[in-house]
Amino acid sequence: MIHSLYIHIPFCLKKCIYFDFLSVPYDEKLVPGYMTALMNELDLRKESAGELRTVYIGGGTPTTVPTPALAGLLKKIRETFTVAADAEITIEANPGTIDKEKILALAGSGVNRFSIGVQSFDDDTLKLLGRIHTLEDVLRAVSAMHRANVGNLSIDLIYGIPGESAEDWTRNVKMAIELSPEHISAYELTPEGGTPLCDLLQNGTLAKPGEETIVGMYYDAIERLALAGYRHYEISNFARPGHECRHNLNYWDRGQYLGIGAGAHSFIADRRIRNTSDIGRYIELLNAGDLAIEESTEISCEEAIKEFVFLGLRKTEGLGIREFSEDLGIDIVKASEDLIAGGMLIADHEHVRLTTRGLTVSNSIIAELLERLELK
Repeated sequence: MIHSLYIHIPFCLKKCIYFDFLSVPYDEKLVPGYMTALMNELDLRKESAGELRTVYIGGGTPTTVPTPALAGLLKKIRETFTVAADAEITIEANPGTIDKEKILALAGSGVNRFSIGVQSFDDDTLKLLGRIHTLEDVLRAVSAMHRANVGNLSIDLIYGIPGESAEDWTRNVKMAIELSPEHISAYELTPEGGTPLCDLLQNGTLAKPGEETIVGMYYDAIERLALAGYRHYEISNFARPGHECRHNLNYWDRGQYLGIGAGAHSFIADRRIRNTSDIGRYIELLNAGDLAIEESTEISCEEAIKEFVFLGLRKTEGLGIREFSEDLGIDIVKASEDLIAGGMLIADHEHVRLTTRGLTVSNSIIAELLERLELK
């Protein structure tokens, strides 16, 4: 049964140079039709989920949409599905698109977790990345969150940015800790093909810090956040105990979820389903009473095992030894022997997990493990 719902709102005021997810410039003429289409899709999918334990509204920047429209969407979710009393309901926000009034209105509509895309506390770096906000906006937004008694605030940071030094990154981590959010995400800047960032790096206009510096930044974050009471529970995510993102944990546990919106993905009964990314086409289909599914793929047993490995190893808890043995017939400890001997993985009585060293090269370790499982 599905207990997690994701809703994609693709609008943003300005697309960042590194952003690879579906997003389009904010268009006040397009927004009403899109929000209506979301509600139509919710109606068509009302039998697809059970009691919702997590709801995640992402983008884009959902908070570019007028507050009444977001409140109406949240109301529609509750009218369509049963939402657990303790459900985690998250919305992503840019510091430049949120204030105390919007925070209070969204909280009053059921949002109990805000994920703020800070990325950096340096104004020049924010300009380089194409962010619309400033340090002043960040401080104002976080202050408003605290004044509104938001009990679950998450801050996103990026490291490995062109021109960023180890000292710059340390200042960012320290400032994030000083703001006292319940959750901090720290992502390495990754150039995705087709983004302006990728082009700028390839033509030499920009250059990322050296690999040794980037690895040092990651270790620095792990150490400082641990000392500040944040548990490192996933490769890029840190939380105070009890504030881990339950919605994302469901992804990493390979749980089912329902995705609503243009470009949204769902995982239902061993099928990966993707909606069309064409926003006009999405609106047209939903207005006609049709779903906007563009692709639906059944996951084979072999592909499922691959997913268990690369999703499970994202968590610092790692892979369940008993689960692999009883459910999949795989001795995951034996398959990991060489990587354990090489200091990349570690095994206890219950789990096989990446070491701190292994976390920095997780993709290659996962690829090696899949090869040992003959799942290339």
